[in-house]
Amino acid sequence: MSAFRTSADGLLRLVGSGTLADRIVEQIGRNVSPAERRSWSRSLEVLGQDLADAGLGQVEMLVEYQLPLTSKRVDVVLAGAHPRTSDDSYVVVELKQWSYAESYEGSDTLVAIEHAHGPRLHPGVQVEQYCEYLTDFLGALAGHHNPVRGVAYLHNATDRDISDLFDRRATEQSRIFTKQRRGQFLDYLRTHLAPTSGAGAADRFLSSSVRPSRHLLRYAAQELKGRSHFTLLDEQRVAYELVLHAVERARSADRKSVVVVSGGPGSGKSVIALSVLGELARQNRSVMHATGSRSFTQTLRRYAGKGSTRLKNLFGYFNSFMSADRNGLDVLICDEAHRIRETSVNRFTTKAKRDTARPQIDELIAAARVPVFLLDEHQVVKPGELGNVDVISSHAKQLNLDVEVVSLHAQFRCGGSQAYQRWVVDLLGLDGHEPSVWTGDGKVDLRLADSPEAMEAFLAEKQRTDVTARMSAGYCWPWSDPRPDDSLVPDVHIGAWSRPWNVKSDRSVGDAPGSAFWATDPNGFSQVGCVYTAQGFEYGWSGVIVGPDLVARDGRLVTRREESKDPAFRSRKTVSDAEADLLIRNTYKVLLTRGMRGTIVYSTDAETREYLASLIKVIRPVETVYEATGNDDPD
Repeated sequence: MSAFRTSADGLLRLVGSGTLADRIVEQIGRNVSPAERRSWSRSLEVLGQDLADAGLGQVEMLVEYQLPLTSKRVDVVLAGAHPRTSDDSYVVVELKQWSYAESYEGSDTLVAIEHAHGPRLHPGVQVEQYCEYLTDFLGALAGHHNPVRGVAYLHNATDRDISDLFDRRATEQSRIFTKQRRGQFLDYLRTHLAPTSGAGAADRFLSSSVRPSRHLLRYAAQELKGRSHFTLLDEQRVAYELVLHAVERARSADRKSVVVVSGGPGSGKSVIALSVLGELARQNRSVMHATGSRSFTQTLRRYAGKGSTRLKNLFGYFNSFMSADRNGLDVLICDEAHRIRETSVNRFTTKAKRDTARPQIDELIAAARVPVFLLDEHQVVKPGELGNVDVISSHAKQLNLDVEVVSLHAQFRCGGSQAYQRWVVDLLGLDGHEPSVWTGDGKVDLRLADSPEAMEAFLAEKQRTDVTARMSAGYCWPWSDPRPDDSLVPDVHIGAWSRPWNVKSDRSVGDAPGSAFWATDPNGFSQVGCVYTAQGFEYGWSGVIVGPDLVARDGRLVTRREESKDPAFRSRKTVSDAEADLLIRNTYKVLLTRGMRGTIVYSTDAETREYLASLIKVIRPVETVYEATGNDDPD
């Protein structure tokens, strides 16, 4: 696992030589702001000195420890021996430089701090969630009672200036100390760590096997019927708590508000949505989940609503609220909200409803006391989709509604690699930055295939070893209806190789699953998925066929809308060239970010293959050791 490791005595020596920040950056290998460097210098020196003064200079400090399977980092994990039992003992420390904090609107989980807009997570809750996550995922901690403890250390604050934070009952994983309680903090450290070397405990912690992550769909039904099964970290938990807080506020103060959660692929939007849905359902609140994706909604109905008509009815579509009662729901969770359209009207809409049609976003906001929108602005792939933070926020403010916006920065897909996400965005020119050479970061596996046959064989081997794998492609081939004999036409032709698209409808065709279940049914492997089917899902390995609608010319990627077979792109009157360009690039952004472990890419164009080969210098990642857990897999 990634962390900067040293003893407390060693850290103080680095502080004295002025090289601590450089050594941390060298180890964790990412860009660090001057503010973060200053934070390290101030907070880590305080903690290191406290350990030394407590006689614990040999305790190991794992600084900026990266939580397994995510991009999230913990400030410090202290590793040593327990003074009474000599067993391995670990203390997670969240360092805060806050000098003042108070409850956010009476919440016991959210706080307001000076010089910061919007609420922050209570530091006790934050460190408690880190402890829970580590206990869930690290095999070295399995079978132990309270194997890891947690403290939030506000070393610049006095008790009086953060008094609200003490209102929340402390646990073994959520203790809070201030500079005023430094003596108590030193006693606490001595209680859980012995004045001996922590090297062995640190070795075992860092080399621990990692349990598989909890797949969203596998636990969906249990999430709605019983307790929560997902640990929400940092901004994820803030978003969750903001929704629950807004529900209480709407009830007690008759105050309607809107929550917008923005984040990239794999940032946990759908886990937040399902966690909120489950908690509110258990509270018997009136709540619904809606998307603009038939595949995603039908899949959630199958898995989350399994065995219960009532639970199936919790899942609907964005166009289901044209005639909904105003504020008829406590909460409407709009997942994949980038797929919101201008209007809910379609070819099946009755004339009476067409005549009274209004913007779809207005319908969704009107339907609940607390409408919640979860979105990724780089996943708009279809003409007429307009869901983004500015549009939703502006519409809500025009209605004089309070708006809370939460941005998710962590990464729980693609091996937890934020670097890979940035590389994809830069490759596709979506944020104005130049493409860069990918040399690997040890977290995600990126490969090139020299033929579709090679790609399919590689993915088939992954599938054979119980790692989910799928092939997807840009919409560059025709899409035929099934033959009369109930077989699919192999429309995706590349040389001598050909495969069919995924099934168009929800009805299975032969062994091929209906479109809604292409990503989750093992028989989906034999078809090529399109972006509308892949969006919203993830699988262990993603094979991406880059079609002739995106090619490299003169050292840069350009789009060719005339190569697209998507009917939505036919008319330049309805979709301009600039819009088509962005939609094609966003399509490949979606396809390239479905893989949990890795992605293999093939381009149908020779010049593009050469271009990609110049940017992908393949260095294999370090393999994570997974525990054997029956039929579960790390996907």
